Amino acid sequence: MAILTLPRTEEHESVTTAPNGMRNTAVRAGARRMGVVAFTALLAYLVVLPIVRLQLTAFEDGAAGYSRAFGLSRIGQILWYTLGLAIGSLAIAMVLGTALAWAASRLPRRFAFLEVLPILPIVIPAVASIVGWAFLLSPRPGYLNAMLRNLPWWSHLEEGPVDIYSIEWIVIITGFSLSSFVFMFVRSGFENINSEMIEAAQVSGMPEWKVFFRITLPLLRPTLIYGSGVALLLGLGQFTGPLLLGTNSGVSVLTTEMYFQISDSPAQFATAAALGSPLLVVGVVVVFAQKAMLGNQRRFVTHGGKAFKSQGRPSKAGVAVILVFSLLSTILPLLALVFVALSRYWRGTIDFSTLTFDNFRTIFSGTAVPAAVGNSLMFSFAAMAIVLPLGFVAAGLIVRGQRYPALRLLVDVLVSMPLGVPAVIFGAAFLLTYTTGPIILYGTPWVVILVYVTLMLPFATRMQLSSMLALGDSYLEASRVSGAGFVATNVKILLPLMRGSLGGTAALLFVLLTHEFTASLLVRASRTQVMGTILFEYWSNGGYPLVAAVALVMTGVTAVGVTAAMLAGGADAMSKM
Repeated sequence: MAILTLPRTEEHESVTTAPNGMRNTAVRAGARRMGVVAFTALLAYLVVLPIVRLQLTAFEDGAAGYSRAFGLSRIGQILWYTLGLAIGSLAIAMVLGTALAWAASRLPRRFAFLEVLPILPIVIPAVASIVGWAFLLSPRPGYLNAMLRNLPWWSHLEEGPVDIYSIEWIVIITGFSLSSFVFMFVRSGFENINSEMIEAAQVSGMPEWKVFFRITLPLLRPTLIYGSGVALLLGLGQFTGPLLLGTNSGVSVLTTEMYFQISDSPAQFATAAALGSPLLVVGVVVVFAQKAMLGNQRRFVTHGGKAFKSQGRPSKAGVAVILVFSLLSTILPLLALVFVALSRYWRGTIDFSTLTFDNFRTIFSGTAVPAAVGNSLMFSFAAMAIVLPLGFVAAGLIVRGQRYPALRLLVDVLVSMPLGVPAVIFGAAFLLTYTTGPIILYGTPWVVILVYVTLMLPFATRMQLSSMLALGDSYLEASRVSGAGFVATNVKILLPLMRGSLGGTAALLFVLLTHEFTASLLVRASRTQVMGTILFEYWSNGGYPLVAAVALVMTGVTAVGVTAAMLAGGADAMSKM
């Protein structure tokens, strides 16, 4: 019997295939949501769990940690020094950083290469820079002090006139070091301001000072708020300067006191956790205050394409500002390191006939320094390989995660938390968390790598976030309209456009990671020494020429790494750093 077969119509086909299409869409949406949830849980494990475990110890035995911490006889002075260091260094950094950003935006074309100079203090490790300042301004053998005592009004002094070990000079040195961070944030704000808006205001007859306060300054609001918040939190969490310069003169802040408590035998984790609580509370408040003041950052975007380039009116004053800052912040400390590293002894005079390379031969003839250099490079590259993708995903979720508003907000808070928590707290938290079960990592490279990844999350996310905001949505929308999927759009469109930003981010991360000293000092073991911790051991033993030699090696390693990252990032990498 013949069977009559009717032709398959489009309507019939759509009926049979529509449920499958809807089901596939629902499956993809569910998988995407599960991926976002898993990513958020991973961030929470890295950031929140160690801090919670540390803080819980302060409440054990009836909050005995708080009783011991705030029962210290010197706690009032410690709190005063901590607050003074944060506020004083913030004021210095904001003034200098903003002035440097303005100067960089006004450089004449033939002096454009000078815009890299304000970033150089970041390339010099903080521990090395502070050692350089100590060689310059120690009361008796400091080079600059010895020169100043030759002047008539200080010729009667046997030491001084500057005491680098005082709280005032620790504040000044810290402010100089934080200026470069503020400069990076504020400069990106200057570069993202459309010059047409400035020119329109000037053509309308508005004076230049009014243009700055009514046009430029409001558009700089996100970078000023974020830069000031970062500088304040870094000032509150300062550790290297107070430890190296303030210990012998009685200048102690909360971070150094935490380190001394953990260094005791047995380690006083509860007391250290209680001492870190004020820093933790202030950090969380600052992070949420930044969110509230910034609001929707798209309001401050005045362009929407990669081809945009901000133009500023050239000014010779910009050249002078950058050169003077570079002389004080970079050149003088480096020269001091060079002279001490090439000398047999550190004294206030320089005898060129006695300069020698023996100190470099000494540090490389042993195994400690080469092993520390190798560890720093290995740990830094491993952390970068992890944190760059994490930062990319987090930035993408923050910018375009409108489907998951709660998770989007939670991710934004999680990646910002390490900025609000001093590195010494993370170091203590990771030391406590990974020296006990269920996961014991102390003595292995992984505890160092994990703490590095956690500390770098804000920087990896924020720099890529800024680039995504500046690019706008036009390129991504065009890609999707042409039929490209989510993965293809990110791999073929977004990543190539962000090459310069990724190179700048990698360079900054390499600098921060190879310089990391605070958390490394707490989680290190004999086999996981890095450059900063080995330099501290030489400093503690009083071998100052060897300290200077190690500091120069650290600086050289960082410079090579930054150059490699810039070459990989292309011509735009430096401007994105």
